Amino acid sequence: MAGDYTVNMARKTTPSRARARAIRAKKSRAPAARAHPKRRARRNAAAGPKVWTAQQISEAFHRFAAAEPAPRGELEHVDPYTLLVAVVLSAQATDAGVNKATRPLFAVADTPARMVALGEERLREAIKTIGLYVTKAKNVIALSQQLIEQHHGGVPHDRAALEALPGVGRKTANVVLNTAFGEPTIAVDTHVFRVSNRTGLAPGRTPSEVEVALEARVPDGYKPHAHHWLILHGRYICKAQRPACDRCLISDLCLWPEKSA
Repeated sequence: MAGDYTVNMARKTTPSRARARAIRAKKSRAPAARAHPKRRARRNAAAGPKVWTAQQISEAFHRFAAAEPAPRGELEHVDPYTLLVAVVLSAQATDAGVNKATRPLFAVADTPARMVALGEERLREAIKTIGLYVTKAKNVIALSQQLIEQHHGGVPHDRAALEALPGVGRKTANVVLNTAFGEPTIAVDTHVFRVSNRTGLAPGRTPSEVEVALEARVPDGYKPHAHHWLILHGRYICKAQRPACDRCLISDLCLWPEKSA
């Protein structure tokens, strides 16, 4: 009985030769499975990012310069100190939001001495519409005190001295050195980082890598304004969401595979 049961079950569960051939043929006709998105991304990263040639970089900045010969940042300021404060306040905030707060603030506290006299509590109240205002108020008062004690109330024309101030990092120092003192530094914010990577201008995994690449690749004659051109391009054209490729000056040079023009 046991032998008959085994034979009968084998007959039920083992497909016929014709059925087996049909299954194999169907499998051979099936399209190959697409690679998982993460695996595709790793392969693309391993292949390396596409990068502009020196000629393409010169052409791009030639177009920026022709369209806007003297670009300006949008943070309102009247001197190196008010610029420094505005840039410190602009971290994780919009320039428009910072300007709205600093207009009345700078009317009463436009020097380190006046800012310290205003005090941290009243400064917090003046900038409470800006994100992280508690920490920023503390830093602004502290850096103002340090400017008085160590720099005679002036803003130092020196990277190390700037970065030693509370709340001041490399990006802020680059903005001040470039805008206030005319140094050919290139500050890499979220807009510059996006444009550099998306277009193929100067790809990098971190802001520091992008800054090094920009300093090496941007022609010297364009460096004084490169920071502002790239920020404005990223803010109004090469936006994170729905970039305006149809209005882009450099769409024919751009290597972004998802561009719409």
